[in-house]
Amino acid sequence: MSLLRRWFDPIRSSWFYQKPTRQEVLSTEHGLSVYLRLDDVYSYLAVQQLPQLEEILRDDLKPLKVIISNTSAEPPNAMTIEEWRTYTLNDAKILATQHRFSYDNEKPEQPTQEALQQAEVILKNTPLTGQNFLYLLEDVFHMLWQQQYGKLRTLFIMASKHQKPQNFPERVFNHTPVLESYFEFGGRKYHAVDDLLRLTRRLKQQKLLIDNPIFLINHIEWREHLMSDAEELTEIQAMHPELDLYIALEDPISWLLLAYIKEELANYYNIQLNLFPLSYHGRDFFDWSLATRLSKRTEVKFTPFCRPTKDSILNMAQLYYSVPEEQRIDAMYEILQAVWTRGQDLSFQPHFQKLQHDLNIEKLIDFDVEALLENNDRQCAEKHQPDFPVLELRIEGKRYVFNSLYRVWMIESIFSNVLEQKYKAENELERAQQEAEEQDLDGSNDEKREM
Repeated sequence: MSLLRRWFDPIRSSWFYQKPTRQEVLSTEHGLSVYLRLDDVYSYLAVQQLPQLEEILRDDLKPLKVIISNTSAEPPNAMTIEEWRTYTLNDAKILATQHRFSYDNEKPEQPTQEALQQAEVILKNTPLTGQNFLYLLEDVFHMLWQQQYGKLRTLFIMASKHQKPQNFPERVFNHTPVLESYFEFGGRKYHAVDDLLRLTRRLKQQKLLIDNPIFLINHIEWREHLMSDAEELTEIQAMHPELDLYIALEDPISWLLLAYIKEELANYYNIQLNLFPLSYHGRDFFDWSLATRLSKRTEVKFTPFCRPTKDSILNMAQLYYSVPEEQRIDAMYEILQAVWTRGQDLSFQPHFQKLQHDLNIEKLIDFDVEALLENNDRQCAEKHQPDFPVLELRIEGKRYVFNSLYRVWMIESIFSNVLEQKYKAENELERAQQEAEEQDLDGSNDEKREM
C-alpha cells in the first residue's frame, strides 16, 4: 500500500466522519422524479405508493415527474438476465409480504412483450394528469403483473382509437437504462422501495410534505427488535438458527453489518455465525457518505480507517484462518475493527505483527490462503445474489438467502414468520385433536343410548 494511502486515509476519513453528512437543503429546482420500467417488478411495487406520495407533496414538488424507460441496465455482480429476473421476482415477493404490497404470490411472472407495448400506448395517449394519471399508472401495472391481459387490451383499443399521444413535461418516455426503479431529488438517487423512508425523511426535514408520510409500516429500524416477548424469544433461541456471512474484507459495509449482527442479533437470538471471507473485489472504492450514514444509524463505530488493498486482504485472511475455528468470529471482529476504527494497514508489517500478537497467534497457517478465498467465492457465486455481503439463514430445516445492508431486517422478519407458522400448525393440530375427541365422545354417547 502506498504511504499516501496509509497516512492520508485515517486523516481524511476522520475529517469526513466529523463533518455534517446531511446537506441541510437539497435543491427543489428539478422537482421530484421517479424512474420506472414497465417490465421491472420494483417499479410495480413503487407505483403502488405514488398516488399517496403525490397527495402529501407541497406545491414546490408538484407535479411528480414520471420517467418511463423501455431499456434495462446491465444486471449487477455478473448475473445473467435470467438470474436477475428470477432474483427480483423472489425479492419482490419478500418485499410485498413484509410491506403489504399487492403482488402475485402464487405465480409471479414477467409481462409479455405484447402487453408491455399495449401498456405504453395507453400511458402515452391518456389525457389524464396529476393524481388521476398516477392511479391509471398503478392500474396498468396491476394489469401487467397480475396477467389481466383482457382488461389491458380493452384499454389499449380505446386509447388507440379515441386518443392520440399526449405531450406533458412531467411524463417522459425514453431509453435511459434503468435497472430498477428509483427516485431522484436534488441530484441524489433513492431506491424506489428500499430508500423510500430515507427519501420521505429528507422531504419532511425540508418541509416539503403537508402530512406525515406513512409508508412501509412494517419496516424494522436498526437496534429496534421485532421480537421482545420473552416466550417467543426463548422459542427462537431453542431453534439454534445459523447464519452464514460471505463478506468482502475491503468493503466497510461488511464491517458495519458484522459488528451490528454480532453485537445486536447473534446473542439476542442465539444465532450461530459462520464467516466466509471473499477474495478482493475492489470494494475499497465505496460511497463514503453511505457508510458514514449507516455507521451512525447502526451505532457501530467507523473511522479512522485505512482502506485495505488486495495484499491487505490476503494478510487479513491469513490471520483469520490462523486462529482456532471456535475463535474466528471474534478474531474477524478484531481484524476488521483494527482496519475500520483504528486505521491499521495490514499490508504494513509492524501493523500486521501487532495484530498477530493481539490475537495470540504464535504460528501462522501455511495453507494457500488465496485458494481458500477462491473456494468461498465459488460458494458465494452459487447463491446468485446481486450484492455483498451475502447472507444465508438456516432455521427449522429451511434456508433463506439474501444480501446487502438493505435486507438485514429479514433476519428478524424470518424469525417472526417461523413462529407464526409454528403457532398456526400447533393450533390446527389442537383443533383436529379436539374435533377427534368430540367425535369419540359422541360415538360413546350413541353406544350408551343403544344399550
